[in-house]
Amino acid sequence: MQTLHFDTLIIGFGKGGRTLAAFLGNKGQNVAVVEKSKEMYGGTCINIACIPTKSLVLSAEHATSHHPNTYEEKQTYYRKAIEEKQRLVTTLRQKSYDKLHTNPHIRVIDGLASFIAPHEVQVVLSDTQDVFQIRAEKIIISTGTEPSIPQIPGLEQSRHVYNSTTLMELKQLPRHLIVIGSSYVGLEFASIYRAFGAEVTVLEQQGVFLPAQDRDIAAAVYQTMQNQGITFHLHAKVQQIQDEANQTAVAFMDEQGQTHTLVGEAVLVATGRAAVTAELHLEKVGVETNERGFVKVDEYLRSTVPNIWAVGDVNGGPQFTYISLDDFRIIRDQLNGGGKHSTRTRQHVPYSIFISPPLSRVGLSEAEAIRQGYEIKVAKLPAAANTRVQMMREPAGLLKAIVDARTQKILGCTLYSAESNEVINTVAMAMHADMDYQVLRDNIFTHPSVSEVLNDLFGLIS
Repeated sequence: MQTLHFDTLIIGFGKGGRTLAAFLGNKGQNVAVVEKSKEMYGGTCINIACIPTKSLVLSAEHATSHHPNTYEEKQTYYRKAIEEKQRLVTTLRQKSYDKLHTNPHIRVIDGLASFIAPHEVQVVLSDTQDVFQIRAEKIIISTGTEPSIPQIPGLEQSRHVYNSTTLMELKQLPRHLIVIGSSYVGLEFASIYRAFGAEVTVLEQQGVFLPAQDRDIAAAVYQTMQNQGITFHLHAKVQQIQDEANQTAVAFMDEQGQTHTLVGEAVLVATGRAAVTAELHLEKVGVETNERGFVKVDEYLRSTVPNIWAVGDVNGGPQFTYISLDDFRIIRDQLNGGGKHSTRTRQHVPYSIFISPPLSRVGLSEAEAIRQGYEIKVAKLPAAANTRVQMMREPAGLLKAIVDARTQKILGCTLYSAESNEVINTVAMAMHADMDYQVLRDNIFTHPSVSEVLNDLFGLIS
């Protein structure tokens, strides 16, 4: 069997892996990148997550402002949005491929990789099924995650059940979308499809909505999404899914044990994600994973085998593209002889949930700060207090800041407001710089802007 030799092998075309490949290739190292699907050049974000979903978010917002009335008008707008999403994804996918493929030190291989030794993998080519081996000094796992599918009777047999990837390929706007799970992904799709004009119902087995958020923030999100026409059923345990002609019936049991049935044209399963590691046969070489298949790594992203690292979603860290990029920085620092940057030095990571309006947060919630023993000051402000969001006709939301009463440092901030996904970065930068909260209270922002609401929010802290 033929064996190819490289300095570094990267399995998977995710953000962290492809950025590392480009870095090493530009330094003259010979790098192989193995990706089993041509549809995943560029990784999860470009193809099935951040980019396509945010493209649909923008299109949905435009649909709302254009006020399509009939289902046919809504369907036409939705189809164009799907086409635009596909154009964007195709463009970025090709750009990602070209960036590596044109580098003379990088070889992109379409195939399925599996370990046979700590420094060796077997590769089965996607097109020809030919088999060969790759030997490399360093191996990086960058295979990402995939939707986790629950065991529900009838789910696998249904023609109308989708996950977060396949739903975005649906060219017909469902009149009624049923979402199983109120995860961040589930809420984003619920918001998107409601804005396009679909009836949307969310079924959540747990009785707590947005459990990671403070109860006042969760209540504000819940009420706003209800006002937008999204129906929620908490304590809803799905019992069965059964196709009926062009629709699907979803039976669920409520908190009192009563069974109800909903009928819709599409069902989205949004109950979490699992690591894509099963086909790698990591157990053969001693790479340990947890119960969900995520690779166990140390603070430098090294697995239990010294020459094998894991970057991006597959290592069980926060599942954000910018975390994958920071994973690249951690490994780059090690390879350059620094080694100072690690997951321990990663602090104050902001995130946003792209519902309408977006929910963004950095740092601790009020409940977390209290549990950790801080003496805190809390400020809350309705998003409508900001002139800019009033001008944008998007006044819904709630803003909240948590400050250490002893040190005056910002412990956390949650912004449920239009453009919060931009403003939260300003708060994160202030936290990184270890600034007192008064800096944001007294900073001069442009007017009218959403950012200037930070003057008012932090001005409430005495």
